[in-house]
Amino acid sequence: MAGIYIHIPFCRKACTYCNFHFSTSLSQKEDMLAAIAWELENQKEYLQGARIETVYLGGGTPSLLSVEELQRIFEVIGKHYDTGSLKECTLETNPDDLNAAYIKALKQTPVNRFSIGVQSFFDSDLRYMNRAHNAQQADYAIKAAQDAGFENLTIDLIYGTPGLSNRAWLENLARTEALQIPHFSAYALTVEEGTALHHAIQHKKQTPVDQEQSAAQLELLMDYAPKMGFEQYEISNFAARQQYALHNTNYWKGIPYLGAGPSAHSFDGQHRRSNVANNSRYIRSILQEKKLDFEEEQLTEQQRLNEYIMTSLRTKWGCDLQWAEQKWGASAALKKASQPFLEQNWLSLENNVLLLTNAGKLFADHIAAELFAV
Repeated sequence: MAGIYIHIPFCRKACTYCNFHFSTSLSQKEDMLAAIAWELENQKEYLQGARIETVYLGGGTPSLLSVEELQRIFEVIGKHYDTGSLKECTLETNPDDLNAAYIKALKQTPVNRFSIGVQSFFDSDLRYMNRAHNAQQADYAIKAAQDAGFENLTIDLIYGTPGLSNRAWLENLARTEALQIPHFSAYALTVEEGTALHHAIQHKKQTPVDQEQSAAQLELLMDYAPKMGFEQYEISNFAARQQYALHNTNYWKGIPYLGAGPSAHSFDGQHRRSNVANNSRYIRSILQEKKLDFEEEQLTEQQRLNEYIMTSLRTKWGCDLQWAEQKWGASAALKKASQPFLEQNWLSLENNVLLLTNAGKLFADHIAAELFAV
């Protein structure tokens, strides 16, 4: 099995916190779609004929594309890849794009799952982040998708926003529960260098992010989610009734995938590839030079082990020491390195699997780094 990720690098407006690759100009959209189609066709051997289980259109804002433009992408995939086992086809959307007519038309495509960028059900938070939608539009988009028969939905939520009280954060979670959404992802607001938010904070034009507030709201989330009937199966991802995000879960489990579009990444089990993160260069290299502009590295066994440690620890399935021993002979080293965190109750060891405790999830990156092979 394998997956396909397609990066659509266009947005209606720039969110202040976002450091993903995108453009607010649609002038290159036609050339971009042609280039993506060429890449999908000419990189089909990358996955060595593996059956495609998931397709994910991210960005950017893929819901800026018309249904006809999306269908052109799906036609290329259907022509050149084995999609007979396709289980999940996700479209990232903004609430302001999901009107009833668009949703109805999408029923005629392979899309069977929406990832809706809600971020918050409070307009004050959305203004702080410079989102293109308001809270009323978020509510409408979710209900309209459900009314049209799209039951497999996920939304994004952001905590740690200056001015977001603990009470308001819990209200966001309660609203998610009330809307009967089966999956959500929750992320702490981070200030990345080069973003508009970073610039505004540096020049004292915007309120800084409070790390203690973010940690407290993550703890509230981990306490409240089970009461909602949600399982935290990855640090930032929560599912009801085991409705896990299949595409992302496959990332964490090391299943190969092809990424198409500027800045997209690919992984074949041995190599990691990243496309050029520049729209004009991506288009020119394909449409004029008939080649893909990318960088690629062959992962060493140490890198593969460290990636396994990083990704597995974030999930409910944990870091399997028996698997680490079979693949890399690393069980003894991992047991030794994990001992301080076991004593501190940041890790637990169950059936020879290392798992983060709720306390440990606050320090996941630090713990993983201390377990890395060097």
